Amino acid sequence: MEKLDKRNRLCFGLGTIGRDMFYAFESNTLLYFLSDVLSLPVWVFATVSMLLSVLRIFDAFNDPITGLVIDNIRSPWGKFKPAILVGGIVSAIFSVLLFAGIGSGWTFIILFGIAYLIFDVSFGVNDIGYWTLLPVLSADQKQREKTGAFARICASVGLYIVMVAWQPVTSALGDTPQVWFWCAVVVAVVYLLGLLIPLLGVKEKRLPPEQQESTSLRQMFRALLKNDQLMWTTLAMGLFMVGYCTTVNFAVYYMKYVFGNEGMYVVLVALVGVAQLGTLSVYPMVAKRLNRRKLYTLSTILVVLGYVVFFVAEVSIITVGIGAILVFVGQAFIQALMLMFLADTVEYGHWKLGKRNESITFSIQPLINKIGGALATGIVSLTLIFSGIKVDESTADAIGPNGQLLVKLSMFALPLVMIVIGYIVYMCKYKITEERYSQILAELKEREQK
Repeated sequence: MEKLDKRNRLCFGLGTIGRDMFYAFESNTLLYFLSDVLSLPVWVFATVSMLLSVLRIFDAFNDPITGLVIDNIRSPWGKFKPAILVGGIVSAIFSVLLFAGIGSGWTFIILFGIAYLIFDVSFGVNDIGYWTLLPVLSADQKQREKTGAFARICASVGLYIVMVAWQPVTSALGDTPQVWFWCAVVVAVVYLLGLLIPLLGVKEKRLPPEQQESTSLRQMFRALLKNDQLMWTTLAMGLFMVGYCTTVNFAVYYMKYVFGNEGMYVVLVALVGVAQLGTLSVYPMVAKRLNRRKLYTLSTILVVLGYVVFFVAEVSIITVGIGAILVFVGQAFIQALMLMFLADTVEYGHWKLGKRNESITFSIQPLINKIGGALATGIVSLTLIFSGIKVDESTADAIGPNGQLLVKLSMFALPLVMIVIGYIVYMCKYKITEERYSQILAELKEREQK
């Protein structure tokens, strides 16, 4: 059993490298591609930016339906791998089209919107199928923490490969729309090749198709709305993700317009990447010594201190680095914890409602990510316009003190408020402690034996 756990942990984790490279390229560079690479008029940029936010929110609420569909898949390969494969292929194709820059004016807006919607829906299918594997691989909290932490480490490697490389690589190649298109092609190919690792290597426990229960639309709503711990987790995670995505999406603009040296963006990202990877690598060890409530509290304190430092950090790259390390070490712990909270609500829902719905439960994760990304895109886009960064068909070379203050308020103050509120929600409403989870597993085992 231990040998299988190690194999699953390795294959599940390694598969996230290409996935997060792929998603990071779209989620962290698409807005920059639209604002700084394509010569879009302000009205087209504003329309497309708002369209991105609307489509992300629309698709976010479609994710539970996607989870319902996946929960009802009956195949010799299980529920999840067909979703991972089909969602992966379709999302790769349409992600490339997002960077094709087809048409102009309303033609560009319409074609871009269609491509983005199909990309977002199909990646949601892949994402839900992928992360739903986690609670299926093991019900043991410690095994989940090891697997989840390793997956987050690998995902962070993929994320920071893109975050560190995209700016110097595209600049060195000419920073033209054609360069960006071929970079998108390369990332999509890496994504698809990486999916072969979990598709071929992960061995999950599954019943024969004829023994698997189906789930109705009514049962889907019951599985979501009657699982009170899932709902509170959703609220806490949603607030956190809006704050996190907003800060990340502002980074390149902060270094260019507030710090005043865009070239140091790569240094900042590399520093943050090392900090997050180091944090995730020690997460299982820290989790052995601190219970989850204490670890979440410590992480939130680090985030608060980091944002305070970051707000006045533009005086030197050292203070920028200190602020960034504090923020992203805290956020790395919180992201790992959130994944564990979500996984534990699967057993809680099974215990409370009498039915296990992994995909429906884990559809909440991409829903949260999309809403976080959507609201972050809206916040960043409006800030770019009102601060004076986006003007006419180009971007400004510099902005004044008022514009810099607006960027800092949007990047630091607003996210900080949301992350703190999310922490308060968790502390007041989340009740699945380590002890309570053990009781739930024991009661589920008793039911199975009757």
